[in-house]
Formats: sequence, structure tokens, C-alpha cells
Amino acid sequence: MKNNTMHDAGDIRKTVREHYAAALKKPSSSSSECCCGGTSQPSCCGNTEILYEDEAVFELPPEVTGISFGCGDPVTLASLLTGQTVLDLGCGGGIDCFLAAQRVGPGGQVIGVDMTPEMIERARANQAKLNIPNVEFRLGEIENLPVADNSVDVVISNCVINLSPDKARVFSEIYRVLKPGGGLAVSDMVRDGELPASIQRNKKAWSGCVAGAVEVHLYQRMLEDAGFQNVKVLPVYIPDEMLFEALGGAENNTLTQAEMDQLRLHVYSSKITAAKAR
Repeated sequence: MKNNTMHDAGDIRKTVREHYAAALKKPSSSSSECCCGGTSQPSCCGNTEILYEDEAVFELPPEVTGISFGCGDPVTLASLLTGQTVLDLGCGGGIDCFLAAQRVGPGGQVIGVDMTPEMIERARANQAKLNIPNVEFRLGEIENLPVADNSVDVVISNCVINLSPDKARVFSEIYRVLKPGGGLAVSDMVRDGELPASIQRNKKAWSGCVAGAVEVHLYQRMLEDAGFQNVKVLPVYIPDEMLFEALGGAENNTLTQAEMDQLRLHVYSSKITAAKAR
């Protein structure tokens, strides 16, 4: 089941890759180009003090937290244990990988995968500065994970799966790499109604984590079709300004007031968990 009716899958990936590569070149204090349309106002991106429950995030340097492009706190959601192997889909600059590495300890391992070469380069540079040995960053697409079968205890992801043009393939890949009994803990954007075609055609809305959001029941069904059990989706409030900025802000927004009202009503962040059968 794909959600790419308005764009070719390759075009979507190219748009997203270029968007986040460009975001790295902007000052860390300006996060208006990040996922979920982060702004300097309290919203998802670049506001780690709002997003994260784990106080360890405050120990990370600004070069890590300043390029946090998520919409939640999947590490806390995952309830990680020492010694586990964790995979982060769309790891970006590595913030969730570094937090997970602290949770699993030196006997555990964290693997971060991202399709943007500039992000992997930045993540590795951040790792070197922080001297965290139990993290490895790999270049790859989440639809074709460079990870062995049945090798991961927990998969986490922070506002990335919505960016994929083939989410069913992503869930199949997650299921493949998880060990029997392994778990999924994801923060992601979803919706509970139809989006205007103008939003679905908007490339900025794709890279801003809006256009690629699928309806909750479809998200759940795709996870179940992949084999997952105990699928749960818990909605999280999203400030209006976050969604507005996801569409490019006041200067670039071409939506009518009615379309914006639909967006406010139907698109939101969520905490998603599921498990692979033992």
C-alpha cells in the first residue's frame, strides 16, 4: 500500500534527501526547514526541552540537538534495556542514537540508518566528538535496510516513516530485521481524514512530514499486514504553527483557510508501538 499518488517514489526520495542536506547548511538556531515544520516557537523540531523526557538530552552539545528533526521521543517510548541492539530509521545527526546508546550501555549496540550522505557524515562527526563507541552509522534507505535478518531487538524512528513513498515496504523491512519478540517504538505523523490534493502535491509538505502522513487505520493495517502484533497508536497534540511552517510559512503558503482548517483537524503526531511474534 503506497501513498505516492502525487509524486514518483524516486522524486519523493530526491526531494527529501535534498531538503535535509540543505537543512544542515542552515544555522542551528533556524530550524524552519526541518521535519514537521519546526520553528523557533514550541513545536516538534529543534525544541528538545519540549520533546524529550530523557534528561540526558541536555548533556548533548548544540551541534547534535540543533539538528534534531523529530516529532517525539522514541527512545523513552521504547523502554530500552541494557545489552540490546537498537536500530534507528532515519537517524539524521544521531540524537536518538546517542540517547539509545546510553540506555543499552557498552554491552549493547545502536545502528543508525539514513539515506542522506550529508546526514551520515554529520552523525559520524558528532559520534567522534562525543566518543560513543557502541554506535554505527550506515548509509541506506529504510525501504531496503542494510541490516541482517533477525538481528535487532528494538527499532526506533522519529518522524521519518511518513517521508517514505512505500511505507508497507518499510514495515516489512522492520519485521525482517527484528528478532522474534522484538519491538517497534516510533514517533510519526498520521492523519484521520483526507488531505486536500494541493497538500499532497506540495513537495515542501512532503519534506515537512505532512503530505506523506497516512490515515491511522491504514498505518495500523500495514503494520499488521507485515506481521506485527499489539499495534498501538497514541495521538499527540501538534501546535498549529508547526503545521503552518511545514508548508513553508506565511510567505510560501498557498492553501486556503478551509484547507488549513482541514490540516489542523486531521494531521497530528503519534506514539506508535508494535511487536514481532516470538
